[in-house]
Amino acid sequence: MDIPRRPPAARVAVPLRAAGSLAGWGPEAVCIGTADVGWTGLARALGSRLGLAVEPLPPLLDSLVWDLRLPRVLMAALVGASLAVCGTVLQAVTRNALADPYLLGVSSGASAGAVTVLVLGVGASALGLTGGAFAGAVLSFALLLLLLRRTGPDSVRIVLTGVVVGQLFTALTSLVLMASADADTTRAVTHWLLGSMAPARWDTVTVCAIVTPLGLVAAWLCSNALDGLAFGTDTAASLGIGVRRTRTLLLVVTAVLTAVAVATVGAIGFVGLIVPHGVRFLVGPLHRVLLPCAALVGAVFLVWTDALARIAFAPREVPVGVITALLGVPLFLLVLRRRGDL
Repeated sequence: MDIPRRPPAARVAVPLRAAGSLAGWGPEAVCIGTADVGWTGLARALGSRLGLAVEPLPPLLDSLVWDLRLPRVLMAALVGASLAVCGTVLQAVTRNALADPYLLGVSSGASAGAVTVLVLGVGASALGLTGGAFAGAVLSFALLLLLLRRTGPDSVRIVLTGVVVGQLFTALTSLVLMASADADTTRAVTHWLLGSMAPARWDTVTVCAIVTPLGLVAAWLCSNALDGLAFGTDTAASLGIGVRRTRTLLLVVTAVLTAVAVATVGAIGFVGLIVPHGVRFLVGPLHRVLLPCAALVGAVFLVWTDALARIAFAPREVPVGVITALLGVPLFLLVLRRRGDL
């Protein structure tokens, strides 16, 4: 079985450029906004926190940098990497180029679980919210697989079924809001469900920073299995891959990563669809290269998108999920057209 490869230079250049962009644009995203801080201000804020002999910023600016913008940029990088890897894994596991957590209903399920926990007050901590989102994500994906047990993961059927599952859990979310939430809670949850980095704080960043690298490493360790699964279960089994065990592990990993992302910043769609296709075109389909490249590019993409969401209509902020949807819908239609499904 021959897998098409890209030139080695491309496989090296893409992660290096993505890492360089993240290193450059990450601090820049901290600096820009309705109140520009500048690189000097950022250096002073970080230096004072590290105990260096620098003049600290005024308290208001220092809090803006340290408590608001820096956690926000770090969260955007972590969530972007997480969603991009989830999309890459799901596309291989389901053999569906249109698969991502949003289209398969996993994000809607995680949103329903998180909102149920938040509105009903079962647990308001980051751990409780993440647990509710994880339960919703697993339940939604289990329902999807149950509905597809006879037809199998057909390219069009799995997307249509995912849309149905997503709509079901979206309706459940609305039902919980209408039945139990007051006007202020409904407004806040609705804004959160659109996807926004504004709620990012150091405690939620810490949770995401622990879970995301573990999930990315787990997915990367299954790179060879993903290469086999991308060609079908029969091919994977002939290569000695435990298909059922590996698929279950990977689905749990994607559910956990999606749950943590949704629990912290809401449902952000299309990142898991756009990034894997672009990176796969540049570096080829080998997952040991594709997964880390997708993580880096996904981090850069969401950092850029969040910065655009903050400054495009300043002083009013647009939820980042709106921007990713505006970018993702035409690209999604392009993928459908190229596959002959549109």
